[in-house]
Amino acid sequence: MAETKKIVVIIPCYNEEQSIGQVVRKFRREQLEALGFTLQVLVVDNCSTDKTAAVAKKAGAKVIKESAKGKGNAMRKGFRSLPADTDYVVMLDGDDTYSAHEVLRMVEPLHHGFSEVVIGSRLGGKMQSDAMTRFNRFGNWVFTHLVRISYREPVTDVLTGYFAWNKNVIEELEPHLTSVGFAIEMEMITKMARLGHDICSVPISYHPRVGETNLRPVKDGWHILKMYAKNLNWKPSAEAQSSKRSRLDPKRREASFEFDEL
Repeated sequence: MAETKKIVVIIPCYNEEQSIGQVVRKFRREQLEALGFTLQVLVVDNCSTDKTAAVAKKAGAKVIKESAKGKGNAMRKGFRSLPADTDYVVMLDGDDTYSAHEVLRMVEPLHHGFSEVVIGSRLGGKMQSDAMTRFNRFGNWVFTHLVRISYREPVTDVLTGYFAWNKNVIEELEPHLTSVGFAIEMEMITKMARLGHDICSVPISYHPRVGETNLRPVKDGWHILKMYAKNLNWKPSAEAQSSKRSRLDPKRREASFEFDEL
């Protein structure tokens, strides 16, 4: 029999009681188990003032708390809380904009050795017309092309909230993360590029969110732009590189990517 692989999903949440239960319940656990995967959902409650934690727990998630506000802080807490037997790590938002049942699409390229990191692309997938404002969509398009040109990565949506990783990527990446808020996605992508990880994009669905958004397009966009520029010349420390060599297989797989322009 094939070895069972464990997927751990991290969902950072702030006041998402209206949607988090739906998100947790939409994972198709029986289908995943039939294909040789087990699934655990970690909801990181980031100072919610509503019933997010209680609703998530009732739906079947394990809830952990992060007292420092901000999506970046919540994600680092989730990364540090991963069980030792984790094989694949998935992140998605708790507002029900992303389709939880598409988790298999995210994990498949990892499972078959095609890439180390998978980014769910809304711009290259099926986005409902009212799911993203024109301003936000244009901003995302600009940031994505800046990363494609400057970092030479085949990404098609750098501000997505749907990611999947091999666990060893998280073990290397997490110590380098510093973002407090919504610049975390840009920081992860640009630093993974500089660390030399294989990244690919897959098309996903995207829906209008449930409840009010916490995103501030102009202010958060400015922080995202600064993160993009800051990491252009970023390099990991010598100690981090030495730690990487001790943990990873010295036989690095080579892969080529072909992708279309947005």
